[in-house]
Amino acid sequence: MSTKQTLQSEVLGRPVSFDYSETWVGYSLFFLRIVMGWTLFQGGITKLVTYVDGDPANNWTAAGFLTNGIPEGNPLTGMFAAMAGNPAIDWLNMLGLTLAGLALLVGVFVRFAAFWGAVMMLFYWLAALQGGLLAGLPIAHGWVVDDHMVYAVLLFGLGAFGAGRILGLDSYLEDTAVVENNPWLRILLG
Repeated sequence: MSTKQTLQSEVLGRPVSFDYSETWVGYSLFFLRIVMGWTLFQGGITKLVTYVDGDPANNWTAAGFLTNGIPEGNPLTGMFAAMAGNPAIDWLNMLGLTLAGLALLVGVFVRFAAFWGAVMMLFYWLAALQGGLLAGLPIAHGWVVDDHMVYAVLLFGLGAFGAGRILGLDSYLEDTAVVENNPWLRILLG
């Protein structure tokens, strides 16, 4: 049975009010969390598996992209080039994608995972910036809004809604004595 609710809020100084179905919002948040979790997890685990397959020639690294894949005229080319070849950058990328994806899939520490996933997506977006007439626009994959920006905003929404509470482990963790005695942990959960 779908429960109808009314959302009343203020966004950018303007009142917002609309009716919605709690049931359909719940399903949509759950499926958005699973799809985004799988996207991040798959992106990370495929890099991680090729990195640790035992053959150094097959090891995944961000160095190729950071030195050759940044569009000409990107104002941050120097910063990204300085990151190339740094094993910490490779591991942050591989483990960040894998662990954020896994956290979203099982619904644990969703706000924490969504925040860091969005930060990673914003770095990917910055890497797509181009120079020239439309300086700063990542026009290779869309004008201003590309897939990384969509992912960042989607992750923000999942964290804002606390989507880990919907068929996720966060709903169980929030009822534990540890979280009840340390309410600040709720910032990471949800």
